[in-house]
Amino acid sequence: MKKLIFLFSFFLILFIESFSFHQNGELKGTISLSGAWAIYPTAVAWAEAFQRKNPEANIEVSAGGAGKGVADLLAGFVDIGMVSRDPSPSELEKGIFPVLILHDAVFPIISEKNPFFEEIVKKGIKREIFIALYEGKIKNWDDVIGRKVGKPIHVYTRSDSCGAGESWAKYLGKKQEDLKGIGVYGDPGILTSVSRDSLGIGYSNFSYVFERDGSILKGIKLVPIDSNNNGIAEKEEVYNKREEASKAINQEKYPVRRKNYFFTKGKPKGLLKDFIIFVLSDEGTRIVEDIGTSLPLPKEEREKVLRSLE
Repeated sequence: MKKLIFLFSFFLILFIESFSFHQNGELKGTISLSGAWAIYPTAVAWAEAFQRKNPEANIEVSAGGAGKGVADLLAGFVDIGMVSRDPSPSELEKGIFPVLILHDAVFPIISEKNPFFEEIVKKGIKREIFIALYEGKIKNWDDVIGRKVGKPIHVYTRSDSCGAGESWAKYLGKKQEDLKGIGVYGDPGILTSVSRDSLGIGYSNFSYVFERDGSILKGIKLVPIDSNNNGIAEKEEVYNKREEASKAINQEKYPVRRKNYFFTKGKPKGLLKDFIIFVLSDEGTRIVEDIGTSLPLPKEEREKVLRSLE
C-alpha cells in the first residue's frame, strides 16, 4: 500500500510539473539570470526571442559580473548564473552544473586620443610589459613604447569579481585580486574611463569593444599583443574589425580566449532546460550572430553540450 501511495505521489508531482511548464503545449513559468557583463547582451536577446515564442514564459536577466552570477545562484536568488570563465573545483563540489554556451575573448584597450597609438599599433605590447603594468612596476609610457616621453601611464582594472578580470589575470599568470590599477565597475565603466583618459590602458570583453556594424567602439583602440615577442605587431595581431578578431579567436591564434557558461544548480530540467535547448538551437545561434557580441559554438560542439543535458 505504501508503495502504491509513493508511486501515486511521484507521478502526481511529474504531472504538476508538466502542467506548469507545458499546459496546452505552451511553456509557462519564470527563469531568472544574473552575472557576466560579457554574456548579458546576448542573454537579453535570447530571452526576448524565447518569450515571443512562449508568451506565458518570463525570463529576467540582469548583469553584475560573473562573481555576482555565481553568488546569486548559490544563494538561490537566480536560476542561472552567467559566468565568463571555467568553473572552479569548489563550485563543482557545490553542485554547480556548467553549460557551455559561447566563445569569447578579452582585449587590452587604450583611448583613441592616446598620443602614442601609432607606435603602439606598429610594435604591439609584449606580455612581460603587461605583467609589469599590472604589478605596478611600470609607472610611465617610456617603458611601454621604448623611448623617453615623460608621460605617466594610468592602469585600469575591474573592481567587480568578473570573468574578464580573471581571464586577463590568468593570461598574466595571476589572479584577478592580484591586478594593480584603478578599479572600475563593469565593462561600460572601464570603457568610459579608458576612452576619456588619453594616458590610460585597460581591458574589456569582446562583447563590448565592437560596434553593431563590426567596427571598434568609438573612443577606444585595441592594443595589439606582441605574442611572438619580436617587437613588431604582425598583421594577424592587429584587429580593426570584429570579423578579424573573430577569425583569430576561432583559429585559436588570439592568446586571451575563454569560454562562457550558464551555471545551474544540478542538471537543468523543466522550463530551465527548454530555455537552454533554445539557446543552443540553430535559432539561438542566429541570434548570437545577429547581435555580434559573442561567438557562437560550432554545431558539433552545441550537439555535444545538448547530449550532456539528457
